[in-house]
Amino acid sequence: MTDNIKDAIKGMSADERKKLLEELRNEEQQASRERRDAYEAIRAEFMLEVKNKLFPVVEEVKGFREWIERETDSFRALMREYGQLRKDGQSSLTLTDGDLKIEVRSNKVKTFDERADMAAERLVEYLKAWVSRSDKGQDDPMYQLAMTLLERNRQGDLDYKSISKLYEMEDRFDDEYRAIMDLFRESNTVSKTAVNFYFWHRDTNGVWHRVEPSFCRM
Repeated sequence: MTDNIKDAIKGMSADERKKLLEELRNEEQQASRERRDAYEAIRAEFMLEVKNKLFPVVEEVKGFREWIERETDSFRALMREYGQLRKDGQSSLTLTDGDLKIEVRSNKVKTFDERADMAAERLVEYLKAWVSRSDKGQDDPMYQLAMTLLERNRQGDLDYKSISKLYEMEDRFDDEYRAIMDLFRESNTVSKTAVNFYFWHRDTNGVWHRVEPSFCRM
């Protein structure tokens, strides 16, 4: 604050000083609102750009998955016709042409029957009641972890490994939680075949490198 401003303030009455202070406070609040509005506008624009680029990519990858599953089934039928399969029910195979290799791997995975849906619904209701009594509410790490483990894959199925982690939390809860876990265990009676695709590209030195159409792997 310069000497001139100090002298001007000294010459003000109490009401004038009060008015000046209110004006300065209002200017500061206005500047703060403008900064906030500018930040929120930039954030909204950024999120819109992300959304506009993200969902087309997601749809493209989903389309590719559906396409390669369909085309692989057709090519497997062709291989069967030409006797290129070791056995009739063969699902796994490896195809190589030039610098591209595709591996199709199938394996039996543990999954659940309809009782798991009942158990999941009961667990969600149980957790909601539990967090209502917690000081942290839905910010409670145990609640967030349990809800994350209940997330389903793209086929809408529960993940066996994730549900198995819920079993490990039994000693943290009561008999109702353990009863729900027992229902999950009872429902774990069905196995199905999971098919995964792996892509390889050979470089100029003849070395094969995995090509993974995954954002997190790039």
